[in-house]
Amino acid sequence: MSTDNFLVAEAELALNKARKAKAERTKSLGDPIQLPGKALAISVRGNEAWIAENTSVVRRLDLDSGKTLQLFKGHTGPVTSLAFCDKISGSGDGKILITGSWDQTIKLWDMDTKTLISSTDAHDDFVKALYVLPKLHLLISSGSDKAVRFWDISQPNKMRPLSSMGSITAHARPVECLDGKPTSDSSALLYTADTMGIIRLWNLTKELVSPPRWRSTMVEELGHHRTRINELYYGNDHLWTASSDDSVQLISTKGTTPQKPISSVLHPVGVRAILPLILADPDEPYLITGAGDVIRVYDVSSLSEPSLINEIDAHWHDVTAIRLWARNISGDDGTRIEPWVISTSLDGTIRKWKLSELLNPPSKDEHIKEPDPPVEEKDDFAMTEEEERELAELMDE
Repeated sequence: MSTDNFLVAEAELALNKARKAKAERTKSLGDPIQLPGKALAISVRGNEAWIAENTSVVRRLDLDSGKTLQLFKGHTGPVTSLAFCDKISGSGDGKILITGSWDQTIKLWDMDTKTLISSTDAHDDFVKALYVLPKLHLLISSGSDKAVRFWDISQPNKMRPLSSMGSITAHARPVECLDGKPTSDSSALLYTADTMGIIRLWNLTKELVSPPRWRSTMVEELGHHRTRINELYYGNDHLWTASSDDSVQLISTKGTTPQKPISSVLHPVGVRAILPLILADPDEPYLITGAGDVIRVYDVSSLSEPSLINEIDAHWHDVTAIRLWARNISGDDGTRIEPWVISTSLDGTIRKWKLSELLNPPSKDEHIKEPDPPVEEKDDFAMTEEEERELAELMDE
């Protein structure tokens, strides 16, 4: 063994030992729910979490009990992304589940009948992200093939592959993140971000040809990050971005281009996940980040000068997502809604945090119950050698 390989092996052994010790130390922190696999994406709806897993399934889970309510099986590779659209157009019912996977397909599922509606060969490589503009009946997907594609979801119940409505092929690296907003019944703004740290802003316009197409015009290219963009939020005339370059950047999108960062929140390691509560309901002037296995809370009352107010050793492996949970709590005086925060990690757990305690941490000796045992399930899923390498890279192992 060469000296370099020996040093790498020693470093990995030390890291694994530290993680094992921390796993024991944090085993009951955040009332953890242990998953059979690892969450690659999560969406919180009511008191339920919808989880895209590396085990090739989407799991519907009760956040209070930790019990699995439903499994959606059909993909042949890790599920990387999920979204929802209306079963009845314009109803807001959100009863169609949309999933994207390493198997390069996008699948639509009927949440009432719990059945697969359609499967579309969507990309030439892994599907990375999904984004829905309900008002425009438009699904946007991105992938490791560096492409962004547009899909018609005006009739999601049709048992046939989705109809393509155009694409963007301007990125030179896999496109990780999508966000935007409609600007009229036939136009929208779209942000796309890739693994090289490049963000592009597009004007989308619907062309009334047969069949209809979406035309994209690039407005601006942003290069304020040095490498991979892991998460992106757009709202209230601001763009929030998290990157593997150890920073969170905030950009004002008001006024004329070029857009420049208002502030940069530096971290010790790459930032995988962010939750700008200033964009959420309730609208609170706080930013929650996940970098490594630590969750941090910042006061962003002054957008130009964010200040750290709390730091939690939340997991024993990297945090992968942070979501707001409007928890319904029943009591003698009826049902009330209480804001909580959900985090997922490569340690295979979902953890639950009361927002008020994140902002004002409780004493360390507060009792937290033991974690639920992992759910035992038959797993017929198997990955190729190439997919194993990609997943290992994803998990930084």
